[in-house]
Amino acid sequence: MIFNRLKLAVDRVIAAFSVIVMIALVICVVWQVFSRYVLNQPSTLTDELARFLMIWVGLLGAAYTVGAQRHLSIDLLAMSLDKRKQALLSLLINVMIFGFAGSVIVTGGLKLIEKTLATAQVSAAMQIPMGYVYFILPLCGVVMMFYALCFIYQSLQQLKNGTQGVV
Repeated sequence: MIFNRLKLAVDRVIAAFSVIVMIALVICVVWQVFSRYVLNQPSTLTDELARFLMIWVGLLGAAYTVGAQRHLSIDLLAMSLDKRKQALLSLLINVMIFGFAGSVIVTGGLKLIEKTLATAQVSAAMQIPMGYVYFILPLCGVVMMFYALCFIYQSLQQLKNGTQGVV
C-alpha cells in the first residue's frame, strides 16, 4: 500500500535527520566543554547552537514517536475493549492527534515564525533570524499530521475489513 511505503520513507528521513542533528549536538557540547575547561575561553556560538539543536532533536523525536505510535499512553481502557471498539478508539485518538498537530503545532508554529520574522528577532550569538529556528514546529506538525492520517486510514481499513489485525 502506498501509505506504508510513504510512511517508511518519512520514517527513514526523520530518523536520519534526527541522528544528524544529535551528532551535531554532541559535537557542539563536546567543543563547548573543551573550549571552556581546556582553552579557558568558552564558545558562545556552540552554546546557542546546542540549545537550538536540542529543540530540533526534541521535536523531531516527538514526530518520530507519533509515527512509531510510541507516544505516552495508558492502554488500560484500550485493552479492556473488543477489537472493533479498539479500532474506533484508535481512530478517535488519531483524529485528535491530527487536529492538535494542525491547529496548535502547525498553525501556532507558523504564527510564531511570522511574528519573529516580522519583528526581525535574531539570536544573540549567531545573529540568525529566530524564525529559522522555529521552522521545526510546523515541519514536525505536518509530519505528525501525516502519521495521524496513515493511522486513521489504517483504522478505517480495519473497521471495514472486520478489525482483523487490530493491536
